[in-house]
Amino acid sequence: MNDTTALEHATEPGTASRAGGAKPAITLAEHVIEIVSDSGEGAQRCGQSLGAIAARMGNGVWTVEIIPAEIQPPARSIEGASGNRIRIGSRRVTNGGNEADLVVAFNEQVLLGRVRERELKPGCIILLESMWRDHPDAKIAAAYRETCDRLVKEGYDVREIPMERECKALVADPRRGKNMFVLGMLCNLYSLDLQLARDQVAFTFGNKEEKVIKANVALLEAGFRWAESRLDFKYRVPAARVEEPRIVVNGNTAIALGILASGMEVCAMYPITPATSASHYLSEVFEKVGGVVHQAEDEIAACAFAIGASYAGKCAVTITSGPGYSLKQEALGLAVMCEIPLVVVNVQRGGPSTGLPTKAEQGDLLAACFGSHGDAPKVVMAVSSIEDCFYSIITARKIAETFNVVVVVLSDANLATSQQPFPRPTFSEAWLAPPVDQSPAPEGAKPYDWDPLTGLARRFVPGQPHGMHTLTGLAHDRLSHVAYDPEINEESLRHRSLKLAALQKTLKTPPVFGGEEGDLLVIGWGSTQGAIEEAVERLRAEGRRVSSLHLRFLQPMPGGIKEILERFKQAMTIEANWCDNPEDALIDENNRRYSALAMLLRARYLADVDCWSEVRGQPIKPDAIYRVISNKLVQGRR
Repeated sequence: MNDTTALEHATEPGTASRAGGAKPAITLAEHVIEIVSDSGEGAQRCGQSLGAIAARMGNGVWTVEIIPAEIQPPARSIEGASGNRIRIGSRRVTNGGNEADLVVAFNEQVLLGRVRERELKPGCIILLESMWRDHPDAKIAAAYRETCDRLVKEGYDVREIPMERECKALVADPRRGKNMFVLGMLCNLYSLDLQLARDQVAFTFGNKEEKVIKANVALLEAGFRWAESRLDFKYRVPAARVEEPRIVVNGNTAIALGILASGMEVCAMYPITPATSASHYLSEVFEKVGGVVHQAEDEIAACAFAIGASYAGKCAVTITSGPGYSLKQEALGLAVMCEIPLVVVNVQRGGPSTGLPTKAEQGDLLAACFGSHGDAPKVVMAVSSIEDCFYSIITARKIAETFNVVVVVLSDANLATSQQPFPRPTFSEAWLAPPVDQSPAPEGAKPYDWDPLTGLARRFVPGQPHGMHTLTGLAHDRLSHVAYDPEINEESLRHRSLKLAALQKTLKTPPVFGGEEGDLLVIGWGSTQGAIEEAVERLRAEGRRVSSLHLRFLQPMPGGIKEILERFKQAMTIEANWCDNPEDALIDENNRRYSALAMLLRARYLADVDCWSEVRGQPIKPDAIYRVISNKLVQGRR
C-alpha cells in the first residue's frame, strides 16, 4: 500500500452522490493526512472522526495520535504539535504509513515541528490557517510569512485557509470549533459522505446539549461547502463493501474490551502515560458488568492489590507503562513465588527514566522477561494490532489461571492511541473464567503439590475447606512451610520453570509471511508487524526472496523457529529498541549491543541473527524498513 500516485483523473461515477458535488476527483489507492494544532484545539478529535467516517464507508484506516511530550506545551511552539495522522486506503491498512501527503495546520509553528521530524512528503499539500499573516503582533506575523516563503521554496504546496474568519461567522470562539470546520473540508476533499459525517459529529457530542451538536454540524457543513467552492482539487479513495459489522477503537480501548470479554472483574492501576486511557474506559463501563477499577496510591500498591484479588479467587489485571512496570517488580516476584495468576499490561513508551512519555518504543522486552531478582519465570506476550489487543487479553487470562503464572502483555504507545477497524467480536462463553472452585480440597492435599512433569499444582483459594495454609513469599516446600533446605529450594525453582515448558508445548509455530525459504528472514514483534509485512510484500512483488516472521509469544517461544531460521540464508530483526550501528567507528563484533529480540534469538538458537532498530519515538515506517531490507539483501550477495 505504498503507491499513492493517481490511478485515474476523471469525474467518478457516484462522486456527486458521495460528496454532493461534481468536482472531478483524483482516484488514489491511499493517502496519508495529518491534522496538527496547539493542544486543546481539537485536532486529535478531528482526526479520530475523519478515520471513523472513512471506516464506515468501507475504507481501510489507521490513525496515529500526535502527542506533545509536555501536558500543556506553550502555544505556537515547534515542540507542541498535537493532532492526528490518518491513513486511508482502498484495502486493509495495518500501520500509519510513510510521510504525509496532505497536512492541515492551525499555525505554522506546529507545522515546522512536523517538517523537522521529516514527517511530510516532498511536495506535500499544506492547508495552513491564514489568520497569522496579519496578526497584531509583528513578530508573529513576520514568523508566519517567513515560514510560508520558506516552505514554498522547499517545494511544498502551501494553501492558506481563512479558518478563523469562516468559523467566526458561526461561533463566538473559533478555537473551539475550528476542528469541525476542518473535518468538513477533509470530508469534501476525500469524497466522504456528508450525512455519515453529520452522524459522527452527533455521536461525538452525544452527551452535550442539542445546541452544541447543531453548532458543530453547522461548522462541519460550512467547511464542506468552503472546500467544494474554494479548493481546486479533490480525491477519492475507493472503499470495499463492508460485509460484516466492524468496530473502530484504539488499542487501549481494545485492551479494556478484552478485559471485559475475558471475565476478569478487577483492574488495579495508577495513572501513567500512555496506558491511562485503558483504565479510564474501564472505569466508565466496568461497574455495569460487576467489575471494579481500583486506583491505588502508587504502582506498587496497584500491583499488590491485583495480586490480593487474584489470591482471593478472581484473576485480576494491572495496567501500566515502563516506569510503573519497574516499580512492580518486587510484587511480581511475590506472585511468581506464591504462584498466583495475574495479568500485567505494559503499554511501553520511550525510556529510560521519564524518557519520552508520549512516544512509542519497544524497550521493555528484556525487563518483562528477566526483570526480577532471582529466577521469576513469567509468560511474555506482545500484541501486534488493534484487534490483537482485544483477543490477546482473553488468551492471557486463560494462561494465567491455567498455569497459575504471571502473564505480561506488551503493547506500546503506537497501538495505544492508534485506531483501526476490525470485525466486531462475537461473544463466546469460552472466553470467560470458570467459577471459582470452592469445593473441599481432598484430605491431605498440599498447597504446592507440584506435578513432576508439568510443574502445575492445584490452586487453593481462601475459605476452601481443607485448603487452609500460610501463604509466604519466602522459599517454601509443598506444604507452604518456610524452608531453606537446598533440595527443597531447587525443587520449587524447577517446578515453577517447568510451567513455562508445559505452556511452550501447547504453542503453535507462527506462520511465515511470504515464502517458506529464501535469502532473508525478517523477524519482528509487537506493533511493527504491519509495517514489516508491507515492506516485505513490496519486495516480494519485485522478485526478492524475503519473508517475515512475527512472534506473539516471546517467553516461552513456540517450537519450530529454529527450523524456520535454517531455511533462510540470513536473518535479522526489526525493532523499536536500541542496537549499536556496526558502521560506528568503535563498534565491532566484540562490543556491539544487539536489540532485544535479536539477543534472545541468538542466545536460544545459537544463530547469527542480525538486527536493525529505530528509536525516534515515532512508529517505524514501511519505506524505512524497505530500504533496510534492500541493503541487507545487497550485502548478502557480496
